[in-house]
Amino acid sequence: MEKQYTVLLFDNGSFRPDSTFALRKIAKKLGKQLGMRVEGVSLLHSHKIDAEKLNGEPATIIRRRFKLGITNEERHFICLPLFLGPSLAITEYLMELIEEANLLCPEIEILVAPPLAGWDVNHPDHRLARILADQVKLTLKHNKLSDTTNLVLVDHGSPIEKLSILRNTVTNQLKELLGDSVSTATACSMERREGDAYAFNDPLLETISFEKTSIGKSLESLVVAMFFLLPGRHAGEGGDVDEILQGLVDDAKIKNFIKTDLIASHSLIYSILEDRVKSVLEDQSKA
Repeated sequence: MEKQYTVLLFDNGSFRPDSTFALRKIAKKLGKQLGMRVEGVSLLHSHKIDAEKLNGEPATIIRRRFKLGITNEERHFICLPLFLGPSLAITEYLMELIEEANLLCPEIEILVAPPLAGWDVNHPDHRLARILADQVKLTLKHNKLSDTTNLVLVDHGSPIEKLSILRNTVTNQLKELLGDSVSTATACSMERREGDAYAFNDPLLETISFEKTSIGKSLESLVVAMFFLLPGRHAGEGGDVDEILQGLVDDAKIKNFIKTDLIASHSLIYSILEDRVKSVLEDQSKA
């Protein structure tokens, strides 16, 4: 009998209902596209959201979903990361959860698909840069901005250098795609841990400097390419990124800012996710 896999599309998790709704929307559409059962789950946090705020459907986390699957005699899962790169959440924490599930049920089979960029941060999936380029161009067009516009690409920041390499590589790819559409394109992080050991995240968004105009005025507009997937407390409306950008306005470093849409809102995300599922199934068939 052919194995029937349940795909667990997972994010890091958020206390914000909007993030869970967005994850479920992607899972539903991807399930139809793949012709497979796809569920949106999180690694952490989302199970603490009041179910009433989620239309009465409680969110769950991977640990609980594995245990439920074992109880229901489900034995085949694919963990599909809705992550930009190979963060510690995937390479360490998820592995711990899988080991825990294997101890509870040695027969369970859990495959792990690559993140959106792939495992090699030096050669990430070029579709991420294409998504960002589409979003930046749309932002420039809608706001009637000129080619003198300054652009920053901002990510969360990470305790591992791999993700900063990914951020920088994607920024370089984005520059190539945009050409002369913008004046500058700078990679930066929302936050980082203190100490020289984490300096690879620099520059930070809040400390980034911009050249003033020839008459000494602040930049009119800053376009912010959001290297984030879902609207949690960092990238959501009124979140941490918004607070930092508003601080730049308050300090007269910029006149205003315009953010692009989040990456997971772009239709190309589905082709990337579909390819990730197919690749892990192909690898399994060859094993």
